[in-house]
Amino acid sequence: MPTSQPPLAARGLLLDMDGTLVDSDAVVERVWTEWAVSKGVDPSEVLRIAHGRQGHLTMADVFPDRPEEINHAENEDLLARETRELDGIVPVAGAHAFMDALVRVPHALVTSADIGLATARMRAADVRMPDACVTAERVSASKPDPEGFLKGAAELGLPPGECVAFEDSGAGIAAARAAGMRVVGVGPRAAAHRPTAHVLDLTRVRVESLADGGVRLHFED
Repeated sequence: MPTSQPPLAARGLLLDMDGTLVDSDAVVERVWTEWAVSKGVDPSEVLRIAHGRQGHLTMADVFPDRPEEINHAENEDLLARETRELDGIVPVAGAHAFMDALVRVPHALVTSADIGLATARMRAADVRMPDACVTAERVSASKPDPEGFLKGAAELGLPPGECVAFEDSGAGIAAARAAGMRVVGVGPRAAAHRPTAHVLDLTRVRVESLADGGVRLHFED
């Protein structure tokens, strides 16, 4: 496989969901555009900051003086709607083969979605849900805070520096870096945030299993 990016070795992988394993952009953009319009806000500005974070944080950025309880209540409504609206949810290209290659590799899902939304979207895209999952309920701070990735590494029993994260958003890449991890950026959004390696989709990643149970990741431009 031709490449200009050096391979990365790791003992465990931490995987974001939206934009990394599952393409949920159609639903995310529809729901957040309608929310922005209902509030008289430019949808493009909301979508610029919405990816990769818990929704109440996006609302807080848009309306910094609004009471936190209102943001949490509206976020619950949006989560319920996103969990129901699965039309347009598809796997990121290469996701099925990529997850098949990780069956014997330590890996965990680290997502800003709650468990209901994560389960619904992974099922809708027919992408295997990892046994280890760190979802919104399990953290006190959302990405770009590193808490989720640190908990993911702990779930695998590995030091953060021995894990590689897969992410698509600026918030997610910042969170993984803050946790002391190297990051593979997936998709066009990721490129601007200078991940350790970057691929357009998961068809561009080859997973080589190592004798010690770890992996070496190879990348195609």
